[in-house]
Amino acid sequence: MKLFRFLLIGVFFGIVLSKSEAVSWYRIFEMFKFQSFHMYGIIGTAVVTSMILVFLFKKGIIKNYMGEKIVIKDKSKGFIRTLVGGTVFGLGWALAGACPAPIFTLIGQGVFPIIIVLIGALFGAFLYGVLSKKLPH
Repeated sequence: MKLFRFLLIGVFFGIVLSKSEAVSWYRIFEMFKFQSFHMYGIIGTAVVTSMILVFLFKKGIIKNYMGEKIVIKDKSKGFIRTLVGGTVFGLGWALAGACPAPIFTLIGQGVFPIIIVLIGALFGAFLYGVLSKKLPH
């Protein structure tokens, strides 16, 4: 029962993604062709919201569900790995027409061919886990 609220938040997030057309392959295609501001507006809003939430986490204003302070570890700087990782992520997003979050929303909408993308994303995460010790971090 404790985790039910997280399920509700996930369902709400899926509805928001669907209603904002963030799961639309056509909107994503327009974004990558620089034909529409729609997706950039959604992504920009997410970035600003994340910045505000991280600030509130670090100040201790927002706590986790158990009332404990949320601690965010500093990440080490790395230009090349960020460039390579972002490029791989972006290419996968462009080829699949969906980033990770909308995959589940699309499956919920009945777009079952996206299951192939889900399998690819899971395989990619598994492959990273296997190779992560050998990659430059």
